[in-house]
Amino acid sequence: MSINKNSFWAYVTLGALGIFGPILFPDYTLSIAYLWMMVLMASTWDTLGGQMGYNSLGNITFFGVGMYVSAIVQVSFFYEGGVAEYTSAMGSIKPEFTAAQYFWGLSLGIIAAGAAALAMSLVFSTFMFGLRGPYFAIGSLGLAIAVAEITITINYVGAASGISMPLFPGEIEFRSTFFYMLCFGFAVVSHFLLRWLYSTQFGLAANAIRDDEDKAEAMGIPTLAYKRLGWGIAAFFMGCIGAVAGNMAGFIDKEVAYPIPTFGIFMVAMALLGGKGTLWGPVLGAIIFHVVKETTWTYLLNLQWIALGLILIINIVYFQQGIMGWLQTKFPERFGIVVDVSTIQDADGGSAEGKGAR
Repeated sequence: MSINKNSFWAYVTLGALGIFGPILFPDYTLSIAYLWMMVLMASTWDTLGGQMGYNSLGNITFFGVGMYVSAIVQVSFFYEGGVAEYTSAMGSIKPEFTAAQYFWGLSLGIIAAGAAALAMSLVFSTFMFGLRGPYFAIGSLGLAIAVAEITITINYVGAASGISMPLFPGEIEFRSTFFYMLCFGFAVVSHFLLRWLYSTQFGLAANAIRDDEDKAEAMGIPTLAYKRLGWGIAAFFMGCIGAVAGNMAGFIDKEVAYPIPTFGIFMVAMALLGGKGTLWGPVLGAIIFHVVKETTWTYLLNLQWIALGLILIINIVYFQQGIMGWLQTKFPERFGIVVDVSTIQDADGGSAEGKGAR
């Protein structure tokens, strides 16, 4: 798994931003943390949506499940009254956990969140992957909506009242930096895992499924197994980052845990903007999308959604392959793509080589 010159400098730039971001921009620490969160969301969505052509609108389901599972684990391990008593108090109970209890509970909560999201993806994939194309997209969206509605009927997790997360045992500055590093760390781990995964047989099988799933099955490729693996990886990381996001927010309910109209759609838009089906496309799309979103939110509050909408319209009309796809077409040599000019046909139907000879 070699790294070319372009990727090397991209890693250096993003690595410097990741490490020195909180130092250079202390007032924007949490904003940059959400940037890394969105990079993870877009990249993991692309595992199924870009690499395999299964455009899921329901990956946000695993984000919310991760939040609630983490909250249950963190509270139940160190609060003697249990989760039911804690949530029934509607936030009036504020147990003070020691630093060791908090960080130990958070660690277990993140692991449990990822595992629960992974298990959920494996269960639902048994019938969800019976759908294809727009039916899979709508089915996955319906799954997210259904899980969100079911959650607010469960009194054990606070129902519609939500649940307060344990208080962070430290200064506010350290709290921001701590959660920032978690978001950055998960984004880095997920990126390099996917980079390695796409270089293996998984990448070839995924692209075969995207190009023609029926032919892939006829060739003996276990398409269902690869699809479940791709969705499972996305679910695991979405569950983990959901646990982190819940602790960052400090309080979770249906709107926080299942932000379908925002993050649920954003992750798809970011992958399309950068170029789905590529390793760097979702990363680039997430960075541009988040910077525009935060800039317009700060300086053009009433025009934020207009600006984001214009970006998507321009993307769909002029850059249907995304920014990375356009760059690869415009500058193929910079991406190590060899173009055989002898196969390029001119407008008259002759080859470029033949045209030059006339």
